[in-house]
Amino acid sequence: MTRWARLIVLRVGCLLGVLVVVFATVALLPGGGAGAVLGRDASPAQVAAYESAMGIDRPLPIRFWSWLSGLSHGDLGASVRGGSINDMLSAKFPNTFLLGGIALIVTAAAATIVGSWWFLHPSGPARLLGPGTTAAVAVPEFVVATVLVFVFALGLGWLPAVTVVDAGGVVVDGRSLVLPVLALAIPQAAWNIRVTRAALEEAAQLPHVHAAELDGLTPRHILVRHVLPIAAPTIASSLATSVGMLLGGAIVVEAVFNYPGIGSVLAGSVNDRDPAVVAAVVALAGIAITVVLILADLVRSWSVRGRL
Repeated sequence: MTRWARLIVLRVGCLLGVLVVVFATVALLPGGGAGAVLGRDASPAQVAAYESAMGIDRPLPIRFWSWLSGLSHGDLGASVRGGSINDMLSAKFPNTFLLGGIALIVTAAAATIVGSWWFLHPSGPARLLGPGTTAAVAVPEFVVATVLVFVFALGLGWLPAVTVVDAGGVVVDGRSLVLPVLALAIPQAAWNIRVTRAALEEAAQLPHVHAAELDGLTPRHILVRHVLPIAAPTIASSLATSVGMLLGGAIVVEAVFNYPGIGSVLAGSVNDRDPAVVAAVVALAGIAITVVLILADLVRSWSVRGRL
């Protein structure tokens, strides 16, 4: 088995392990899916009949294998309420990916630009980036979101405090995305700025960089041609790990801004004790994160070895 085949098997195996844990945890929560759907007044006979009709009464391993088999064919199954999980998530997941994708672009741009500027100008105003980024990393996304709403929506009135959508749940006002994106991007951008600066400083210690300095090349030219390519694998790996943080933080941020993403679906499925829906959300997010991590590994391999 080649190195890349082993890496893919390892990534997929980790995702499978997470799905097993998530599915079992939600399924074993007290209350049961049928009771959550039918309500407290449902009789034991009604609960048993509903569980039999929906297949909830089957042993947990069989339920998981049935769901996993459907996943391999692109069928995420049915929720405990009888609706198609594919239809449920197809209306919400694109919105979450849009929010997380824009936040990732903002994070990458801020990390590269600000981290490079900090590297080139370590003294002066750049000294504030040390404590500033440390504080931003420590603040949770929901706190950042609350502060942004208080300042820019309630205080200054520049941006809407909630997301404006049409009847189909599609965002119709681009300004509604600004505050959610910033709430997600600020903590991750702060972390990646620190990683970028550290990676650039480490790369700048290499002999060929000192040789370029002795040749009289400008600091900016040395950064672009000699330092940044060496630091790229570390920066790419850091951004790849931020994908999971952005998707996880998006669920919290969506609740603050009433954003039509998977946050509401995930909260409702936990209340319904619906492991299939929770596992489907984790599977889609995990697949996205796995793909990004593999791409980061490709970038690292190409940068270090000159080949994939």
